[in-house]
Amino acid sequence: MNIETRKLTFIQEFLRPQNEDIVIGLEKLLHKQKAELIEKEKKPMSLEKFNSDIDESLEDAKSRKLISAVDLKAKIQNGVRSLLDTICRR
Repeated sequence: MNIETRKLTFIQEFLRPQNEDIVIGLEKLLHKQKAELIEKEKKPMSLEKFNSDIDESLEDAKSRKLISAVDLKAKIQNGVRSLLDTICRR
């Protein structure tokens, strides 16, 4: 059975249970598995990359390629509003 068939079968089985405990258990398992996968795939940043990022940030600061926290928050909020408007129109 290929992965697509397995996913569809799983979703069909997931939609059947009337017992909320089963859904809660599956949610917990999914979150646990995702966290373990993320942890396993994490790799420490090399010292060279770390220093390069710092140098780049210092250059950005010198050339004023910065955005204030207030402006960044406003851009994010506007983006979220725009996204929600788009979703609600569908």
